[in-house]
Amino acid sequence: MGAWGSGVRRVSTLLSVYYAYMVEYRAELVLWVLAGSLPLILMGVWYQAAESGQFELSGLEFIRYFLSVFLVRQFTMVWVIWDFEREINEGKLSLRLLQPLDPVWHHLASHVGERGARLPFVIGLMVVFFALYPQAFWIPTVAQVVAGSGAVILAFALRFAIQYTFAMMAFWSERAAALEQAWFLVYLFLSGVAAPLTVMPEGIQAFLVWTPFPYLIYFPAAIWMGIPVNWGQGFGMGFLWLSGSWLLNRWLWRQGLKQYSGMGA
Repeated sequence: MGAWGSGVRRVSTLLSVYYAYMVEYRAELVLWVLAGSLPLILMGVWYQAAESGQFELSGLEFIRYFLSVFLVRQFTMVWVIWDFEREINEGKLSLRLLQPLDPVWHHLASHVGERGARLPFVIGLMVVFFALYPQAFWIPTVAQVVAGSGAVILAFALRFAIQYTFAMMAFWSERAAALEQAWFLVYLFLSGVAAPLTVMPEGIQAFLVWTPFPYLIYFPAAIWMGIPVNWGQGFGMGFLWLSGSWLLNRWLWRQGLKQYSGMGA
């Protein structure tokens, strides 16, 4: 019980510290929220396309889908690779290694704390959106809210694990962030940010099921919005990719520490 209580206090302390740190950057948070508004821009494009073309989704459903995508992205944004790369290049990781806590917990607490600081701005933007487009308002079922929220947590964990694994390359290269930049272009088109996966050819849809991309954006957004998806398959594949990413991450971490100590850090 003592160890459990100590762990809880440690986690709560980390979260409170990083939440307070993020609140100090309230002005920047507004810009960060707006920086994730690409789905709202694409929403107008697909709404017009739906009015003049033949798609499985109506114009109103496209609006709701891209609004769901906007929300999912707000809760799943990750920047750990830039922080980790800076710690390696500036030698700050050495100080982290002296602490009896894996550095990943600092990065994770930073992200979770930022979500709490971001939330009021996201809610405010949602209120403004539904005031302008009241016809787009909908209420998901309890099952959709619970499953969709679980899928968002899984999407964040998977996005974090993948990017943190890319970050391990900083042990061998000063430009590890270039991997994330290349990955991000593929992620935009195959995760459901640029378009619902239902508008893609069936062959591509069948292929994407076996990749991590749909479970980063499309899967949770589809649940919230009500697009039929296989919940069991989605959670199963998401957890499978999460497990594989984390195992690879831990192996690269151990190998990277040997390289880091070898450089005299």
